[in-house]
Amino acid sequence: MIKAKNIYKSFGSIKVLKGIDLHIKKKEIVAIVGPSGAGKTTLLQILGTLDKPDPKAEITINNYEVLKLKDRKLAHFRNTHVSFIFQFHQLLPEFTALENVCIPGFIANKPKHDVIKEAKEILNYLQLSDRLEHHPNELSGGEQQRVAVARALINKPAIIFADEPTGNLDSATADSLHQLFFDLRDKFGHTFVIVTHNRELAKMADRTLEMKDGSIL
Repeated sequence: MIKAKNIYKSFGSIKVLKGIDLHIKKKEIVAIVGPSGAGKTTLLQILGTLDKPDPKAEITINNYEVLKLKDRKLAHFRNTHVSFIFQFHQLLPEFTALENVCIPGFIANKPKHDVIKEAKEILNYLQLSDRLEHHPNELSGGEQQRVAVARALINKPAIIFADEPTGNLDSATADSLHQLFFDLRDKFGHTFVIVTHNRELAKMADRTLEMKDGSIL
């Protein structure tokens, strides 16, 4: 599902990533762990095509050589093949839960009726059917993050990248969300790449990649 080779990243004289090679299989849940400053989020953003590595890197995602895609095709690839979940849900406060979930589908120019129907089905699966018309400030932290998960699912991505997805939640809510990731993988076949400091989530993952000083140990 993901093959990456020769991943370097520098910001001026600061070398953040120092030659990373990795592969991630389809339907695998991989946790990336390590101390702050190890380069975890930078690696995740590069794998998710939100940032570009230094020259000579190679990244293949779902059989696409993403570093060779021009801006418009890359944006289309990003909206249809991958999704993101962040520590802070990044929901738009002026929109309801249902509207927030629908936005990526509308951006992908899918029929409005189909997007709304799919969004309602996902929110129902995530036990949020009674929160469709609520705005983010009317939802609990766990509910907000589940809406963010629903938004990540709406375009049926092959891969979901998550950056500290439970870092802002209490332990019980975090545990529930952790289990949800595995339930989603089993039901829909998603591949998950998760940056986390949560030891319990890392233990649950199929595989853990430990980073230190810009390298995978």
